[in-house]
Amino acid sequence: MWEIHAGILVFMNIPDPWQSGRPYQRFMGRWSALVAFEFLRWLPGRRAARWLDVGCGTGVLSEMILKGHAPAEVLGVDSSPEFVQYTRDSYRDSRVRFEAARAEALPADSGHFDFCVSGLVLNFIPQPADAIAEMRRATRPSGIVAVYVWDYAEGMQMLRKFWDAAAALDPGARQHDEGQRFPLCNPGALGELFQKCGLSDVAIQGIQVPTTFSDFNDYWEPFLGGVGPAAGYVASLGETDRNALAERLRDTLPVADDGGIRLLARAWVVRGNA
Repeated sequence: MWEIHAGILVFMNIPDPWQSGRPYQRFMGRWSALVAFEFLRWLPGRRAARWLDVGCGTGVLSEMILKGHAPAEVLGVDSSPEFVQYTRDSYRDSRVRFEAARAEALPADSGHFDFCVSGLVLNFIPQPADAIAEMRRATRPSGIVAVYVWDYAEGMQMLRKFWDAAAALDPGARQHDEGQRFPLCNPGALGELFQKCGLSDVAIQGIQVPTTFSDFNDYWEPFLGGVGPAAGYVASLGETDRNALAERLRDTLPVADDGGIRLLARAWVVRGNA
């Protein structure tokens, strides 16, 4: 079902494109920063530590670590060379470096890091248990491995609204819906994964943040930016079907009197001791 082509994760012949930093920032980066802030607050003993950020993407989580937690060192890794170049161009700090690498083969000595963290990427890794095992390997004994993922099935409303509208017009859209594709993104599955990978004192929590759009265009246009599964689906549609999806969303989204669209996004966060 899964294949890797030129750095793009492909499912059922529709790509999950993760190659462009700027469109991602507008599509998901503005919300992932809010979750990253709350996620880091949830972790104990964060200051003056060595951090490994797995699947760093555009560097949102690494930036939060640099700004708020006085790290001794941050290594961000991502399988997308384009994202790695974006982060290298964006962050100039002697404490941080970025490298292209897969989560299942981290460029890190065993036991080197105090924290090994990952934001919004675990479900996109074909073998998540291999990634967690590798994160544990790179973390010192009693150090912390922690990740967060969107609650695609219920709590990530901007995507839930999108896929419900898409499926109403095209029942085949369900097979591309992250809520269907990623059963890992729930507390039970995450806790079981961490325990199976040998992590102890596993804790799980939900984090909810607002996702507010100024108007319909602010909501819809990022889906045209070519980043992520929903954008991959939109790109696969012809103009007529794409316009029909936009109109369906206009009719079903909760638009306030001022034209704004106020939704919520929930992520599940999990941590364990190495």
